[in-house]
Amino acid sequence: MRNIFVFMMTSLDGYYAGPGGEIDWHNLDEEFNQFSIEQLDEVDTLLFGRVTYEGMASWWPTPMAKEVHPVISEKMNGIAKIVVSTTLRSADWSNSRLITDGVADAIARLKREPGRDIAIFGSSVLAASLLKEGLLDEVRTMVNPVVLGGGRSFLETLGERAGLELQKTRTFRSGNVLMCHRPVAVRPAGPVMR
Repeated sequence: MRNIFVFMMTSLDGYYAGPGGEIDWHNLDEEFNQFSIEQLDEVDTLLFGRVTYEGMASWWPTPMAKEVHPVISEKMNGIAKIVVSTTLRSADWSNSRLITDGVADAIARLKREPGRDIAIFGSSVLAASLLKEGLLDEVRTMVNPVVLGGGRSFLETLGERAGLELQKTRTFRSGNVLMCHRPVAVRPAGPVMR
């Protein structure tokens, strides 16, 4: 069975985007670019929510993206993409298809198909819903050495406690720290300490 992992960049205080949705604080360098290529080499399908899909589709096919990140651009444009949305009517970025209803069943079927793993880059709301459904196999969070003081919190739409077990970490020269967790059963809450 194929695994699904989500990768999200966050600030030290747990935000994936600033108060206005800005991501200009991402700590990117050549080591991060190589890591991005490694992640893309693990998968043969990308899974997106509408907002992330539209952002990615507006950047990766451009001449600027091809000039700045030629290898990543080629991979992003060539790989199969699935966008989950109830509002989009079409998914026009190359090799894209749309899931508009029955999301949990469609994703469960996708996991049973032959192939490499499936990645979600961003798409916090989609990741939270798949975590809740038991369909997310790994949460990869790259914590950037910056405090935003406000913004949009990763997995904030989950709405319930979720247990995660640390599998591995990786420290980057830039100060970024990658943490890889797998979902586990939630432990009952202990007594409240006062």
